[in-house]
Amino acid sequence: MATTRDRALEAAVRLVGEQGVRALTHARVDADAELPRGSTSNWFRTRDALVAGVVLWIAEHERADMDAAMAPAATPDEVIDVMERMIEDATGRNAVRTRARYALFFEANAAPGAQPTMTAQRSIFVEWTRDRLRMLGAPDPETSAPAVLTTCAGIIVNRLTVAPGLPIRPTLEFVVRAALDGS
Repeated sequence: MATTRDRALEAAVRLVGEQGVRALTHARVDADAELPRGSTSNWFRTRDALVAGVVLWIAEHERADMDAAMAPAATPDEVIDVMERMIEDATGRNAVRTRARYALFFEANAAPGAQPTMTAQRSIFVEWTRDRLRMLGAPDPETSAPAVLTTCAGIIVNRLTVAPGLPIRPTLEFVVRAALDGS
C-alpha cells in the first residue's frame, strides 16, 4: 500500500501533468489523493518543497524506466530501438508524467532546489547517448549527443502537443546516422 507521501506525490504529478503547474497546491493534492486536509503540507511545508518533491519523484521513476530501457546497445539500430521505446513510453503510457516534467522545467527557476535533480537526471541520458555514439565510432560524440537528445526532446514535445501520431523512427534514424557519419 502506498504511503501518504507517495499518494500525495502521485496526485501532484497527475495534477501538474493534466492541469498544469497552477493546479499544484497542497489542498488540491490532498483532495486528488483523497487524503485528509493538511496531509501534503506535513510532508512538504512550502510550495517550493512540494515542487522539489515532485521533481525528485519524477526523476526517480524516470530513472527506473531508463535503467530498464537502456539495455546494452551495440549497433546503430539497437541505439535507435532504445531511444524509440523511451520516446514511445514518454509520450504514451507515461505522457502525464512527461507533461508534468516539462511543466516543472520552467517552475524549477522558482524552486532552485529542484534544479540539481533535473540536471543529474539529464546527465544520465547524456552520458548513455555520448557513450553509445563514441562506441559506434561517431567522430564528435561531445557535439552529436546533445543534437540527438535535442531531437528526442523535440519529438516528445511534438507528440505531446500538435502531432500525437508523429513517427519516431525516421527522425531518430536520420539524426543518429548523421551523428555517426559526422554530417
